[in-house]
Amino acid sequence: MYVLMTGKELLLDAQKNKYAVGAFNVNNMEVIQAIIGAAEETNSPVILQASQGGLKYAGVEYIATLGKLAASMTKVPVALHLDHGTDFDQVMQCIRHGFTSVMIDGSRFPLEENIAFTKKVVEIAHMVGVTVEAELGKIGGTEDHITVSEKDATFTDPQEAKRFVEETGVDYLAIAVGTAHGVYKGVPKLDYDRITAIRNIIDIPLVLHGSSGVPYESLKKAISLGICKINIDTDIRASFAKTVKEYIEKNPDQIDPRKILGPATEAMKETIKEKMEVFGSTNRA
Repeated sequence: MYVLMTGKELLLDAQKNKYAVGAFNVNNMEVIQAIIGAAEETNSPVILQASQGGLKYAGVEYIATLGKLAASMTKVPVALHLDHGTDFDQVMQCIRHGFTSVMIDGSRFPLEENIAFTKKVVEIAHMVGVTVEAELGKIGGTEDHITVSEKDATFTDPQEAKRFVEETGVDYLAIAVGTAHGVYKGVPKLDYDRITAIRNIIDIPLVLHGSSGVPYESLKKAISLGICKINIDTDIRASFAKTVKEYIEKNPDQIDPRKILGPATEAMKETIKEKMEVFGSTNRA
């Protein structure tokens, strides 16, 4: 049995052994069951992460309690992470409720302001043993209510990344290298040279957002170049929605939510297991 671990504990092992830990967005009990079930069946460490939208839907108390319960009932390492926290008070609320990892997203700010904003959160989080992710550069697309247009999306500058890490003390860094949040309109093209350049001058784990829909060979190459945490949300939602729609079409008179949601939970679990195989996290728990 594990208590919740920090994101840093999981990601340092991934960095050392050249694999990536999957960070999967949670909104309700069924999604958490699917994620933990996949992690157990593949013997993978895993990160449960909640976005601002997820917290608004379920409530931080429910998400925190479900995450801690899941960790207490499984033999695989689990971290509970806030994804794309943009509000200082919300970050503090998640820390108070037992999240072991938080992302403070100041990418909307100019560099100097992003550094100051992130540093403030890092100082407080580290005092209570919580590790911190930040973002440098702007990843296009929509994550809940946060939208970055294609023209406003900017890739992470390696030298800025070096300065950012040194001045903030952040534990892991999300970089903009060609992915986008949400559903892709075309085939994403990752900037592998940029990943390499960033990896060569900073020594903390690197994070890839907007990874649903990215070809698996692209993800594997990104991992080989230093990506240690990969965020997945859209592909899980797609599996859920597809399975629920198919079940209701075949069983239009069914009103039992357990029978409707059960197959969807299994479908999400299979999607997540597939991701874990690609990430190389299987048998790393």
